[in-house]
Amino acid sequence: MLKVTVEIWPGGHENGRRSLAAADIGRVINGALADYRVELHEDGQGGIGSAGLLDYPRYSTTVWDLVARAIAVALTGKEELPPRPRKLDVPVHVAGNIPYIRLREIPEPARSLFQKRIAYSTRPLIEEDPMPMDCAYSWDWFDFLAGDR
Repeated sequence: MLKVTVEIWPGGHENGRRSLAAADIGRVINGALADYRVELHEDGQGGIGSAGLLDYPRYSTTVWDLVARAIAVALTGKEELPPRPRKLDVPVHVAGNIPYIRLREIPEPARSLFQKRIAYSTRPLIEEDPMPMDCAYSWDWFDFLAGDR
């Protein structure tokens, strides 16, 4: 079995490293044309995709080709990459003089990651918003996007 692990090393320092995601790629049928089973896992989200990569011509290229195709087939069901994600374009609202964003307008997985980062932060209570407890300061969102939070 191959295990591909994605780690983050904050500031390039190994002592702060933590795992973000992993891919488990196991050969289920041996031979010149092998079959593989791939499972993708992301920290905090569990399994995010699994699939079979069938009739893969072993020894024809590098292991990175196998890894790339296995990840692609687990994400899309095909041996091709999905379209590139679009930039997160979350609208900024203003109440009085407070710029804020609505958490419900942030697409996943960014919403869950952002909510973890602001779990112990002060958040505005926007009374005129339909969901007043579902808001965050816009500057916290922009700090998150810049990698500062």
